[in-house]
Amino acid sequence: MKRFHVHVAVDDLAASTRFYSALFGLGPTVLKDDYAKWQLDDPRVNFAISQRGNPAGVNHLGIQTDDDTELTALQAQLARAEVAGVAEVGTACCYARSNKYWVTDPTGLAWETFHTLGEIPTFNEPAPVQTEVTACCTPAVAVPAKIEVRARTKV
Repeated sequence: MKRFHVHVAVDDLAASTRFYSALFGLGPTVLKDDYAKWQLDDPRVNFAISQRGNPAGVNHLGIQTDDDTELTALQAQLARAEVAGVAEVGTACCYARSNKYWVTDPTGLAWETFHTLGEIPTFNEPAPVQTEVTACCTPAVAVPAKIEVRARTKV
């Protein structure tokens, strides 16, 4: 089963944590000095906020999968639609280790499909090969800025 993911950059983490805790009716599942996450079942969403230097607003959206089989199926679905993306295996971001696949919608909004492998004690770790990364782990260079999505027609 999949879970919708929303990551919002905020200016005031404490005030935003109080607001979203009131909205969701419970405190965050993960709370750090620069990050908070709610793993909700109703609605089924992974909602995260961070204060890490990005402008306030939606940072990226995503779909979290329960296993790598679902993740591979989503990657294949995007590939069949000729949507280019960037795969990250065992990457460390947002206090978790995950397998991810990043794409960008035609307006420039980053989307990640991912399977979380486990928690880590830091927000991220340096990559073995240094690549430019934005304040919230979204690959800055490798993800195409615009993607043409071609609808498949039935014959």
